[in-house]
Amino acid sequence: QVQLVESGGGLVQPGGSLRLSCAASIRLNSINAMDWYRQAPGKQRELVARIISGGITNYADSVKGRFTISTDSANNTVYLQMNSLKPEDTAVYYCHVPLGRNDYWGQGTQVTVSS
Repeated sequence: QVQLVESGGGLVQPGGSLRLSCAASIRLNSINAMDWYRQAPGKQRELVARIISGGITNYADSVKGRFTISTDSANNTVYLQMNSLKPEDTAVYYCHVPLGRNDYWGQGTQVTVSS
C-alpha cells in the first residue's frame, strides 16, 4: 500500500507561481514513475507531467516550458513547480504512482488561477 499526500495548492493570480509537493510513504527509488494529473470541472482527468527512473521527464503540451517535475529522494517527495500560471490551469491536481498492477492516487490539491 502506497500513501501519497499532496500539498501546496491555493489561489494565485495569472502569471504567478506555485509549487506542489507529493510526499510518498515508500522510497522513490522503488518506483519506476510518478505523475501529476489534473482535473478541471466538467473535464476528464489529464496527465500533466511524468518523471521516470533516471530522471526522464514528459509534459503535456499545454504546460511545457512552464511546469517542472522533480524529485527529492531523501524526503521521498515529488514536486511540481508551476510558473506563468494561467486561468486554464485551474484544477484539482493529483499525484499518481503506478506500481505493479495497482494505481495509487493522492487526495488532490486545488489550484485556482484567478485575478
